[in-house]
Amino acid sequence: MEILEMNLKDFEKIKDSLQEEFDDFWTPSILKSELESENSKYIVAKENNEIVGFAGIWISPVDVEITNIVTKKTERKKGIGSALLDKLIEMAKSTGRETISLEVNENNFPAGILYEKKGFEVVGIRKKYYKGIDNAIIMTKKLKDRV
Repeated sequence: MEILEMNLKDFEKIKDSLQEEFDDFWTPSILKSELESENSKYIVAKENNEIVGFAGIWISPVDVEITNIVTKKTERKKGIGSALLDKLIEMAKSTGRETISLEVNENNFPAGILYEKKGFEVVGIRKKYYKGIDNAIIMTKKLKDRV
């Protein structure tokens, strides 16, 4: 598996299958606008030139926020999400920001366990954040120690 910077050609390859093969939380137009944003950086995981996952960060003046980590439904539980997360953390460290944060659905136990394993800590909750039903757990990881 290789992890590369995501480009518009990659987007074109997955846009029509985005909601069936990956997840239905974002429409293709939202993902495309994220790819075109100056503040966002996206990566793809490819196996045999097929996109099996993608992930992104949003870089603010203060910190870095993970916008998503998505693995193709047929390729889950193979370590792709973990590899994408490692790359996002590496990218975030290169920005010079002190923290990286994310939100995870309270019912997404595998993701929550992965984030804790990678050093993220729970710092808050957003009530009914997902589809007005599920809470979002806000997690943060320090990228560097303060001096």
